[in-house]
Formats: sequence, structure tokens, C-alpha cells
Amino acid sequence: MKSLAPLALLCVLAGAAPAQADSRLNVVELFQSQGCSSCPPANANVMALADRDDVLALSFGVTYWDYLGWRDTFAKPAFTQRQRDYMRGLGASNVYTPQVVVNGRADLTGQARADLERAIRRNVRPPFEPAITVAARALTIGEVRGQNDVWLVWYDPRVVEVPIRRGENGGRTLPHRNVVHAIVHLGLCSGAQTRLKLPPSPHPSLRGAILVQQKDGGPIVAAARVT
Repeated sequence: MKSLAPLALLCVLAGAAPAQADSRLNVVELFQSQGCSSCPPANANVMALADRDDVLALSFGVTYWDYLGWRDTFAKPAFTQRQRDYMRGLGASNVYTPQVVVNGRADLTGQARADLERAIRRNVRPPFEPAITVAARALTIGEVRGQNDVWLVWYDPRVVEVPIRRGENGGRTLPHRNVVHAIVHLGLCSGAQTRLKLPPSPHPSLRGAILVQQKDGGPIVAAARVT
């Protein structure tokens, strides 16, 4: 495991089928770097969760290990910033890879499958959460407590094999799945019902997900897949 200190990007969804928030949907976010030799086991564990109906697995590439000799092909400053927001939200002293954040409520390295499964069981969201409805390029979020960020995440559900030519993983070909390509801050919601517009999808191969999250890297209070 490595630690070091070093989100904001745009893109979004069109003509989507209706989606509903699902309290059973656990948001599992992996922050990793292709240049980090400690990351492949956690990556494999998170990828193994991707087919579960109760898990939204997301892989974010971070930028701060690029100096080791390999520039991560999926990393973006916006994703590094999201991890730094979690650093504050979780009360941590810095960021590290691999890091898995479960429902915005707890973090771990994710290198042990049993620990990851246990973290999901222990950090489920409360059963009462705002409803999320998506239709005709419009997003409707039901009543919610406090002020929350609304995020739209675009990710690729396919397995992508990436040959690593330099750095700690040089010479290996690493599989990646549910790689995030963009995360968009759609706006804020608080109190009564909120309605927001959804721009078109950046690419037909990407899938979308809506996250309603307490501000400044706080817990995720509602989530929904958008197809």
C-alpha cells in the first residue's frame, strides 16, 4: 500500500430509461493507478463485484503516481480530486492507493476479498432515501435532508486489457472494468423535490449512474444506475 497527498470534469446522459434509487445498491469506488504495484489485487476484487445486482463498482484512475514512469491511461485530475474530497470526508490524513470507499462511509485497501465483503455488509445505506427518477433527459430527486451534491458518473462496463510498458507494473497486462471516464457535478439538492437536466451521453458504450452525496466527500445517500 502506498500513501501520498496530491474532481471537476464534465460530460453526461440522454434519453435515459427510468431509474429508481435502490437502497440495496452499494457504491464501491476503487481509487488506483496503473503505476502502483499494490493495486492489481484490489482491482481484481472490485472487478469481481461488478456483476452483482447490489453493487455499483467504479474504478477511478488517479494521477499522482504518474511520475514513477508510467502515465495512467485512465487517470484524470478530477478523479484525484474526488479521492482528496474523501480524504476530508473520512477524516484521513492523506490519500493512498489502492483505496476502496464503500458508500462514502468507510475505506480500506480492498486487497483482501473477505475484508471488502465485510465492509459492504457493515456500511449499507439507511433504508429510507430520496427516490431518483430519470426520464426524457430530466432527473428528479425526492425530498432529502441537508444539502447534497448530485453527481453523474460515466463508466465503461467492458473489461479492457491495458499493457503496462514502464513503472512498477512494467511488462504486465492489467485488466480494468467499470472504468470511470467522466464524473459530472449536476447541481445540489436539499429539502423538497429537486429537478435537474441531463445532457447527452458522451459515448454510446458508456453507462451512467447517479449519486446523491452529502457535501465535501460525505456519505452517499442515494444511488441509481441509468441505462
